[in-house]
Amino acid sequence: MPATQENEIAMTVYAPALVGNEGRPLAIVHGMERVLPGLRLEWTISSEGKRIPVPQREAFLARGRPNGRGFPLLRNGDDDFRVTVTGLELPAGSSPGGQAQLEIHAVLPLTGDGIAAAAEVLEAVAEGARAFWGHATPFNAGVDIARQTKNRAANPQPPPRGLPALKPPWNIRSPEIPHRLGWLNYWSDAAARSIGFPDTARDAELLSRARRTSTGGWVVRLTDAPLELDNPAHLDALKQAYERFPEIGGRATP
Repeated sequence: MPATQENEIAMTVYAPALVGNEGRPLAIVHGMERVLPGLRLEWTISSEGKRIPVPQREAFLARGRPNGRGFPLLRNGDDDFRVTVTGLELPAGSSPGGQAQLEIHAVLPLTGDGIAAAAEVLEAVAEGARAFWGHATPFNAGVDIARQTKNRAANPQPPPRGLPALKPPWNIRSPEIPHRLGWLNYWSDAAARSIGFPDTARDAELLSRARRTSTGGWVVRLTDAPLELDNPAHLDALKQAYERFPEIGGRATP
């Protein structure tokens, strides 16, 4: 499930929709386990909220969600270091460019170990999903960032903290264009090109906190410590990144 607690890092990753019984959900799970030593995502949550084992994990993932859209939630068995992942299908009508997408949600604890692993886990999820883009953000900062997305008829209030208003996903022209920024940002090669990253003259600071992935994408860290918008320096870094990349959130097109 998406993070709902203040002590969690929420990851959201957007990828092409699943077609039939393909292997990307299992690749995501294997990738997370590879970069987090000791992690085993072999449990799920019952409708009553109880943790139950999944002995046939590959078949469980292949069956998909009960509604046939996405893949079901898996989690580990350690309640003191809770990690989850699930995938939801977004229909074409609510997605950029009118193309259905797979929206993957993963959660890590906002602890020293979770923070240290977050960039590698984000990369593993995104590359396993063959994603367009994604981000990992502490829950509290993520709430304010989510409030940047505006459907004017439903929510005429301006975004918090002087952040720019972003278009809803269905008004963004292409799935490669990120909807928003986060603390850690995964941009596929196509997404990076769509927003004009990197520009060596303008992106020296971001490049000092970025790394290239094996598929030619990027993991870009906005701030060294997890994003905390009560910190003026962190808020300024987020605003500067939005100013640098006007394509994000569909702001560069009318």
